Parts: sequence; C-alpha cells; structure tokens
Amino acid sequence: MSSLHDTLRRRVDDGTVPGAVGLVARGDDVEAVAVGFVDVEGTAPMARDSIFRIASVSKPVTAAAVLALVDDGRLALDAPVEEWLPELAKPMVVRTPSSPVDDVVPAERPVTVEDLLSFRAGWGFPDDFFLSAVQALLAFQQDGRAPYLQPGPDEWLAALAKIPMVRQPGTAWLYNTCSDIQGVLVARASGSAFPDFLAERFFGPLGMTDTGFSVPESKRSRFTTAYTPGELGALEQADTPDGGFSRPPAFPSGAGGLVSTADDLLAFHRMLGADGTAPDGTQVLSPTSVSRMTTNHLTAAQREASALFLEGQGWGYGGQVDVDPIDPWNVPGRYGWVGGTGTAAHVIPPTGTVTVLLTQVAMTSPTSPALMREFWASAAGR
Repeated sequence: MSSLHDTLRRRVDDGTVPGAVGLVARGDDVEAVAVGFVDVEGTAPMARDSIFRIASVSKPVTAAAVLALVDDGRLALDAPVEEWLPELAKPMVVRTPSSPVDDVVPAERPVTVEDLLSFRAGWGFPDDFFLSAVQALLAFQQDGRAPYLQPGPDEWLAALAKIPMVRQPGTAWLYNTCSDIQGVLVARASGSAFPDFLAERFFGPLGMTDTGFSVPESKRSRFTTAYTPGELGALEQADTPDGGFSRPPAFPSGAGGLVSTADDLLAFHRMLGADGTAPDGTQVLSPTSVSRMTTNHLTAAQREASALFLEGQGWGYGGQVDVDPIDPWNVPGRYGWVGGTGTAAHVIPPTGTVTVLLTQVAMTSPTSPALMREFWASAAGR
C-alpha cells in the first residue's frame, strides 16, 4: 500500500471520517485511493467516482466563469458591477468595522468586478465574527454547507443590499460572500442561468460529467452522506443522498453549492495547469485569465489581516496562492482552496501537479484539519 492509502486509512480506522478519496497527479502519473464507506453504516464502499458536496471548492470554478466572460469582452475587471447588479449601486458601509449596523456611511466608490474576484468588495467575513455587520451577514447567509436553504438569486441579492458592508470597497479581504455575488453576476451578464453557463463553458468541454448543483436519482447511489463532528468525536448526520442536493436549488451558490468527484476536479485543475486548455484543445480560459486566477492580488497588510483564513498565503481569484513556504507542501504559486465539507483541491501550475482530497465530514474551522495536513504531507513526499 502507498503512503497516501495509509494516511487515509488511519483516519477511517480512528473514526475521523467514514471514508475518503485522495488523488495526486503529476502529468500522466495519477494515484487515486478510495478508502472506507460512503456513510457510517457502511452501506457501500467508497469509490473513486463517489460524489461529494465540495462546498468552498466551488469558488475557483465560479471565478473561472467570471473570467470567461472577461475573455469574451462581456465583463471588464474595472467595470462597476452596478450595470448588471443595480441592487448594489449605492451600498452603505458601517462607519468603522466595530460600529453598530445602523451607524453607516456611503461607499466611497462603486464595487467593481475585480473587487468581487479579489474578495475586496466589502461584504464577507473577517477574523472577528462578532462584529455587528458580520453577525447580520451570518444571520442572512445561514450555513454555507446548506446552500439549498437560500432564496432565489434576485431575492438573495436584494436582501444582501440591505446589509451594510464591513469595509469600504477595495480595502480589505473578506471571505465567502463575493463568490455568491459572482454567481449572480455571471447569470445576468451572460443571459444564462448560472448552472447552464457552467455546464456549457466548463463541465461539458472538460468532461466534468458528475459536477453540478444537485444529484439526479440515477447517480444518487454514488452520493455520500454528509456529517458534522459531534460531541466526544461522534459524527452527526447533516444531509443524506436524498436530502438537500436531490433537486436543483433556488439559489445556485457560487460560494459553496457544487457537488463533484475527484476526477472532475482533476480535470478542472489540469485545465488551469494547461493555461486554460481542455484535453481536446478547446481554449476554456485564456492564459491571461489563468494567470490572474493563480496570482496573489493582496497586499502584505491585507494578507496579514486575513491570516485566520490565509496563513502563509495570498489570494488569487477564487482561491489561495501559496506565498510563504511554511510547510513542505506550500510550494510558492500553488493554487486552490478547501471546502467546509472536508474537501480540498489544488494545482501547482508550473508543474501541473494536482492534489484532491474528498471526505464527507464538515470542517469545524476555516483552517485545515489534521487529515488535510497529513494528506498534503503525503502528497508532497510521494
């Protein structure tokens, strides 16, 4: 057995996760390992093609969709988003981050497309979740691992517009919300429903046949059950294959709404490593857009302020970019992100190396749990 298999097997045996799929690819050399079961009852063994809720690993896909429209000339990075999202034309901002939600001032400038991609639009989560404006946002967004609970895009955006920004546009990196706004932007700027745009521009050309916002009945036997860690290490069931993802959601969340498989995520991240080219030669994204996705856009001060989420990392578009090699697997330029459902996918563009880890147990914090660190260490040494 390989070290990758042994790493995942240990965490299944100690009850951390019911099962896991790990994949490491370097060029044509691919090692994929599936261990454990799709649920705690052991009703079916985990398989390479098991389907997972990938949560925030959706964010790079959403950013790629925005950049595809930039490539098409339908969006511009410096364009104010109010042209497509008039609800956000006159946002209000709390006077200081610690001010109450009714102590607000107008935004000093419009929100741009680049602000959304860089997570500096003004809405989102800083390291202090107890700020009044952040509490209002948390109450509005509910649990990001259950995007099917959100209202439709128009209703969602109208409600968001009533919540004051935490910071002025362009000044600070704030987690999560910008990806959901991006999904609404893609739909309105393209004239297509967000799921349809992703299917046409990415999932079809890349052969990502199991990626989407819901799981049809014909594939549900491969869909894993989701869990959250409970007291004393017990796992509590959060969603079943016939639960929240069994039907198309009212709100297709660009921040965390996708389901996928290890090989579908391999295909997407290989595309990034190939300067935006699909296996059949289709140019899915321009090399310029891929470079923008995988290049850090944060200042040193902004990186330091977001250290709870980005330790040793900067932010590209839709994902982190390793800047400081604080661990053996932190190769400068490594791009990707982790999901709150125990998922992760990364690519090192210069070498084309891709790593994917999929489990069905929710993370309890934005930082990487032990299993992910062990997986990355194993992948780096493979």
